[in-house]
Amino acid sequence: MATIWQDIKYGARMLLKNPGFTLVAVFALALGIGANTAIFSVVNTVLLNPLPFENSDRIVMVYGALQGGGDRNNGSFPDFADFKSQAQSFDHIAAYSQSGATLANGDDIELLQGAIVSADLFPLLGVSPTMGRTFSAEEDSPQGASVVVISHGLWQRRFGGEQGIVGQGITLNSRNYTVVGVMPRAFKFPVQAEKSDFWMPIEADPTVVLRRKDRGGRFLKIVARIKPTTTLAQAHAEINTIARRIGEQYPDTSAGVGVNLLPLYEDVVGDVRTALLVLLSAVGFVLLIACANVANLLLARAAARGKEIAVRTALGASRARLIRQLLTESLLLAFIGGTLGSLLALWGVDLLVAASPSDIPRVKEIALDARVLGFTFLISILTGIFFGLIPALGVSKFNLNEVLKEGGRGSTEGAHRNRVRSLLVVTEIALSLVLLIGAGLLIKSFLHLRDTDPGFDPQPVLVTSLSVPRAKYPESEQQKRFFQQVLERVKEVPGVETVGGVDFLPLAGSTRQSTFSIAGRAPRVPGQEPDAIYHAISPDYFRAMSIPIQKGRAFTERDAADSSPVIIINETFARRHFPGEDPVGKQVTIDNADPKLQVAREIVGVVKDVRHLGLDAAVEPEFYVNYLQAPDRRMTLVMRAASTNPASIAGIAAATREGIKAIDKDQYVPNIRTMEEVLSASIAPRRFSMMLLGTFAFVA
Repeated sequence: MATIWQDIKYGARMLLKNPGFTLVAVFALALGIGANTAIFSVVNTVLLNPLPFENSDRIVMVYGALQGGGDRNNGSFPDFADFKSQAQSFDHIAAYSQSGATLANGDDIELLQGAIVSADLFPLLGVSPTMGRTFSAEEDSPQGASVVVISHGLWQRRFGGEQGIVGQGITLNSRNYTVVGVMPRAFKFPVQAEKSDFWMPIEADPTVVLRRKDRGGRFLKIVARIKPTTTLAQAHAEINTIARRIGEQYPDTSAGVGVNLLPLYEDVVGDVRTALLVLLSAVGFVLLIACANVANLLLARAAARGKEIAVRTALGASRARLIRQLLTESLLLAFIGGTLGSLLALWGVDLLVAASPSDIPRVKEIALDARVLGFTFLISILTGIFFGLIPALGVSKFNLNEVLKEGGRGSTEGAHRNRVRSLLVVTEIALSLVLLIGAGLLIKSFLHLRDTDPGFDPQPVLVTSLSVPRAKYPESEQQKRFFQQVLERVKEVPGVETVGGVDFLPLAGSTRQSTFSIAGRAPRVPGQEPDAIYHAISPDYFRAMSIPIQKGRAFTERDAADSSPVIIINETFARRHFPGEDPVGKQVTIDNADPKLQVAREIVGVVKDVRHLGLDAAVEPEFYVNYLQAPDRRMTLVMRAASTNPASIAGIAAATREGIKAIDKDQYVPNIRTMEEVLSASIAPRRFSMMLLGTFAFVA
């Protein structure tokens, strides 16, 4: 032990005697180790840490597998009820759907994000509230009480952590609810959600009440916990048997519909695993380059230490003793570099969290925990051995007589060192080129994506999403009248050229689909009905978004509720379902839970394809209906401004907000954004990966 301590003190003195060498080496190592630590902290949180639920490895998502429609489809309420009553392989089966609500507290209105969930969800996850309770099965029914469980963050943010919050009434979506529980600080479900503020009983939701018997309305996510005595394969076989029975019993809606069980962990991390592992490999290359750099510095420095090593050898130092001394110095460098790298990683993790796109799961949980620090310590040791061993072996093996001669260099050893140094330089350049080429390809791909035509002109367009509470606007006519008033009011705002409305905005991350039938075609095969993305729009929507009509006409105000039902399709729909013929004048019937809307609609126009799902996603068949004929309680306002001047844009946003508040002072109006911001947010994940890989390539 005494000799080890002596080696450490001697090594520290040698590093202090050469501050230039030490600073350069420590800086290179700190960059490599810091980058690895920061990225590993993300990998650790997202990929390695188990989900924060009891026995999370037994929790699975129950997805519908539709013929030709993918294997991650939502389920209907009747399917959920059948699975729950018939399946024996699960401890619990629950259903949920993400939901939004406005919280009114006097004149202060906040938009919350939460979920409607069945009562079994909380026992399934094995999580209990810190205060109060969750709701019961009796409360989770159409006749149940209006109760809500809130998050710890909402309790602290809006109610100041009041101890008497349980039993207190709050107003959500213009309806009174009683708070029955507060969940723990770290609890969030769905895991992928940006935030979770509340959880309401699913069967008390008006939308679910309307669709309790709609087996074709697949809007619920179903989650289950497999029993400890049952394997995933056994559970999968049983629930698919139940699905086949349902298909035989209800062939019109469920024939050919299977079930796919996917572990919740896989559902959460599946889409980001590859990207994170690529980034971890990239920073591994950076660390290897740093090691090669420091090894080269040590080899260069070895030439100046030749006589020192020779003298120590002449005095009796063995080769093993010399190697240990030199490795001690290398490990000291690595330890200092690792310490500074950890400090850099602290800053880097904060930067990563701030810059990360919202689709990275559990991003708010990322931190330097014990496992990450252990990883840093381990790679510091391995790094020290890696870059120190080759120089140590080379320096400790030489011709003692040659070195001790005045001016002697040991030509053989010098040539060997030069070959090793050349090999290290070649390795560094090769690794750097790999990163540079990868970054270049990613940049090229991103620029191509950015230049992709979205199908509309985003500038200068302002957007804001509105949703009216069903408690205040229960009838579709009331909802339609409100949005008509809003459109008329905003149309009069100075600087607005055109205003339109759409239920789900392109590239905003949400869509809805519906199956349909075409008049005059052969009867549809149950379970293989064609489907398309469904949109409800105002007559001026296409003009506001500058989406050209390719054939036929757009909607007009004359296409009202008492007029002939009409529909507009996109080019992909026309090519797929009307190849070689003119679709205008043909009739399409959309399947809808509301029988009043399930009518034959005449195709009056074909519009240009719009990339709703993403700039890098294939365009799907889409159809548009006039919201005057199919009202909805959601609408995104789309306002095309006459100028891109920032002052004019700000004026339009302020006047729009005031106009909506004048119609209904209690209506929540979210931030008014530009369509350019929506477009930018849609490619944020690709931009994030490009920037990280580009940064690592630059550092390399």
